[in-house]
Amino acid sequence: MFSKNQAIQTIAVLTSGGDAPGMNPCIRAVVRTGLANNLRVLGVEGGFEGLIRGSFREMGARDVGGILQRGGTILQTARSKEFREPRGQREAIRQMNNAQVDGLIVIGGDGSLNGAMKLAEQGVRVIGLPGSIDNDIYGTDMCIGVDTALNTIVDAIDKLRDTASSHSRAFLVETMGRESGYLATQAGIITGAELVLVPEVQTPVEEVAHAIEEAYRRGKTHAIVVVAEGYTPHTAELGQQIDAMDIGFSTRVTILGHIQRGGKPSAFDRLLASRFGVKAVEFLLNGQTGVMVGLNGREMEPVPLSVVVSHKRVLSAENLNMAGILAR
Repeated sequence: MFSKNQAIQTIAVLTSGGDAPGMNPCIRAVVRTGLANNLRVLGVEGGFEGLIRGSFREMGARDVGGILQRGGTILQTARSKEFREPRGQREAIRQMNNAQVDGLIVIGGDGSLNGAMKLAEQGVRVIGLPGSIDNDIYGTDMCIGVDTALNTIVDAIDKLRDTASSHSRAFLVETMGRESGYLATQAGIITGAELVLVPEVQTPVEEVAHAIEEAYRRGKTHAIVVVAEGYTPHTAELGQQIDAMDIGFSTRVTILGHIQRGGKPSAFDRLLASRFGVKAVEFLLNGQTGVMVGLNGREMEPVPLSVVVSHKRVLSAENLNMAGILAR
């Protein structure tokens, strides 16, 4: 067992923002690690909105049984405008005091970690855990849900490639990523896409059409272009513009959308999420607060929430360049 801080008797865990495959294994790890250290564990239903409403439920070992393979989050999640205001934060703290919560674990993306930092600044003992399929959180090599989302994208593109080859078509496949091209870049590399389009680099439409036409001239039976949703113009408009040009292939658009958030978490995500959950409880018991658990290489390390939310994770230029080289 971990060395205990006797002041901590009750901890709470919540999931916030967009759901990510692996959140349930993370909840399970928090609950069972807390129970193993003789802590009372409460689940907060409905994210920060639930925290404001005092939507707590006590959780035992059996409450998290059989959830490792389930996508989404059993605690549900919501975005809360009210929590962004000091009044909402004060109400959340009052509810935690009423429930005698000594420490809070927040699982979510950038907005959720911002919320965790606001609580930490007001004296709440809080640990953040990175849950975002976009892998856009600073201070960690990998977030919960990324691996599963990538596998979903790869499976979809592999299937699209079959029909694209049969009909000599170019498919524009839109992945999630309003501000980050991580998913699109990685998917482009591992599916052999002809081109990757990301919000960080504004590739002219003419260049996109030229890349597709070049694939046609080289004798390819199809072309795949992976487009992050934050790229402009929007994928549907891009498809219309390219269709109006004579590039050899006819064009089809596939928007994967929220299917990327769903499904059974992969083995990697289950293990990663479990490690994050165990380490979060360990950090609380060791007296740490106001930090996120980050994966650095193979090690779990504390990263100050103030550092996490004040920095933007930068897309790897090396990986983007690799996607271009391997597509030739």
